Amino acid sequence: MFDISKLAASRTIIVIGGPTASGKTGAAIALAERMKIEVLSADSRQVFKYLDIGTAKPTTEEQAAVKHHFVDFLEPDEYYSAGLFADQAEEKANELLESQIIPVVAGGSGLYIKGLCDGFFEENLDEKENKSIRDELRKQLENKGIDSLVSELETYDIKSVKLYADKNPRRIIRAMEYYQTTGTAFSEAQEQQAKKKNFRVLNFAVDVERPRLYEKINLRADIMWESGLIEETEKVLNMGFSSDLNSLNTVGYKECIAYLKGDMSKDDAIETMKRNTRRYAKRQMTWFRKVPDIKWLSGNSDFIADQIIKSL
Repeated sequence: MFDISKLAASRTIIVIGGPTASGKTGAAIALAERMKIEVLSADSRQVFKYLDIGTAKPTTEEQAAVKHHFVDFLEPDEYYSAGLFADQAEEKANELLESQIIPVVAGGSGLYIKGLCDGFFEENLDEKENKSIRDELRKQLENKGIDSLVSELETYDIKSVKLYADKNPRRIIRAMEYYQTTGTAFSEAQEQQAKKKNFRVLNFAVDVERPRLYEKINLRADIMWESGLIEETEKVLNMGFSSDLNSLNTVGYKECIAYLKGDMSKDDAIETMKRNTRRYAKRQMTWFRKVPDIKWLSGNSDFIADQIIKSL
């Protein structure tokens, strides 16, 4: 088995991200066969009890193969957030590293992963002063266009320009506003915040060609409905949990509830679930492609695990 003493000493966290249905859990289990790890599950819905089929929660066998944290520990009506996960997962990661166990963060909730690995950046700017600057920047955007703002931002924060390559106006203005208020590049301030986490993070993502990924998503949706998604949803509702809960405002349960209420036929609900899952996967891929220094790995679980080991 791989000697992890150096990794633990350097406070290394391994991240296995990627879109839904790409095979993250399988890769983590294969990695557990090669080195001493435990999984910090970064999934905003798998934290809830009773929601097993619709969240593709790791099976009993999979959880027996490698210990998973942050799975199946909250009632569906309990509040949870990326901030809470970041704090709790950081504490657990520290415990594991002290015990010579490498934390492997596996999941598709990018904000949860970011919170743990990078922290949430607190700007702490004077709102009154900030508003004046922001208003001027919005006028510049309206009169001269986004390229004018980007060109100006390039002169003092090229890293932010590269990070926001899509030229999202809100993010560009935020970065400019921060510099003009503090005199510090927004990207530099974010990097300083990340250093406070004191982890060495190795980012990996499971890469599946889009046609194949969509095939897997469609097949998994069919299996979920055949395996009891309707009964699972009915059970949760019959326990007294509201269909309006955030935990049930999730692809799969949302469509199943619409079917149970008579708002959709079963076939329409399944097709809508597939479409919404594909759209969600696309957003996940966009998120992970923006992660700096991430390594995309393709192949079966064993091959991916071997590639991760070679990269350490």
